[in-house]
Amino acid sequence: MKYEDVLALRTMTMEQAVDELLSPQTIPSPPVNNYNTATYNDPTGVPLDDTWVNAPYGDSTVNSYRLLSMTNWWIGNMIYQPQRRITEKMVFFWHNHFATEYPTVAYAHMLYNHHMILRNNALGNFKTMVTQVTKDPAMLRYLNGYLNTKTAPDENYARELFELFTLGKNYKPIYTEDDIKAAAKILTGWRYSTTTWAGVFNANLHDTSSKTFSSFFANKTITGKTGTAGAQETDELIDMIFTKQEVAKYIVRNLYRFFVYYDIDTTTEFNIIIPLAQMMMNTNWQIKPVLEALLKSEHFYDTLNMDCVIRTPIDYVVGTFRTFD
Repeated sequence: MKYEDVLALRTMTMEQAVDELLSPQTIPSPPVNNYNTATYNDPTGVPLDDTWVNAPYGDSTVNSYRLLSMTNWWIGNMIYQPQRRITEKMVFFWHNHFATEYPTVAYAHMLYNHHMILRNNALGNFKTMVTQVTKDPAMLRYLNGYLNTKTAPDENYARELFELFTLGKNYKPIYTEDDIKAAAKILTGWRYSTTTWAGVFNANLHDTSSKTFSSFFANKTITGKTGTAGAQETDELIDMIFTKQEVAKYIVRNLYRFFVYYDIDTTTEFNIIIPLAQMMMNTNWQIKPVLEALLKSEHFYDTLNMDCVIRTPIDYVVGTFRTFD
C-alpha cells in the first residue's frame, strides 16, 4: 500500500476502510503484444500493443513471448493498482491455493484464462470457482486431468481436489482412499481445446459406472451416465463435497492464516473459524461476507494479532516498486 493510500484510509472509520478495500475492482485490460521488434513480428498478426488473448496459438516462439507478456501484465497489475482494493491480494491468495506452474501448463492462453477464473471469483463464490477450476484447461494439464480415462484412471486431480482445494486432511472421521478413487472415475473424460482454450468433455473416455462413496459422504451413490450427460457427474461430485462443513472450515482457516496468524488455537477455532465457516455455508459459499466479518471483527484488531504476518517475497518486490513509483 502506498503512503497516499495510508493517508486516505486514516480519514475513514474502520468499517469504511474495509468497505473500500472489499469494493469491486475494475477488471484490467488483458495482456498485450509487447514483443514485436524490428526483426520479429507476431506470426498470428497481432499488432504491437494489441492483446493476444483471442489470437490463435501460433508457435512455441510466440507462446514464450506471450508467457513473458502475461508475467509482466500480472506484476504490473500488482504495482499499478488504480484503486485501493484487496483484489490483487486475493488473486495471489487463490493462485497459491489452486497452484499451477508456467513450465507445466506451458500455454499462455491457458494461464491467462486460469488467472481470470481466480480474479473474477476472488471475492465471489468459492463453489463456483472450484467448479470452474476443475474443468479449466490449465488445471487439467497441471494435475493430469486430461490423461484421466476410463481405462487408465489418474487420481492426481481428485486427490488434490479433496486434500488441498476443498476438504483438507488430518482429521477424523474423514473421506477414504476409495472416495478419491471414485472421484477420479467421475472426472474421467475431461480434455481441452487449443482452439477455444476451453475444457471439453469426451464421453468415449468417461467411466459410466455408478460410484458409491463412504459413510463420510452418507454412502452417497452418483449414478453413472452415458454420452454428454457424463459431464453432469462432475457437478454432482462437487455438490456432494460442498455438503460438508469441513470445506468451509478449511477455507476459513486458510484465510485466517493468510490475513491474521498461522497458529490457530482451540479458542480461535471455536470462536472465529467455526462461526465464519457457518456464515460461508449460510451465504451459499460467498467469500466476501466472510472476509468482511473477519476484517471488521474485534479479534482482527487484538494486540496479540498485530505484526504476525510474514511478508512474502512478492510483497517486498511489489511494495518496493509501489513505494518509489
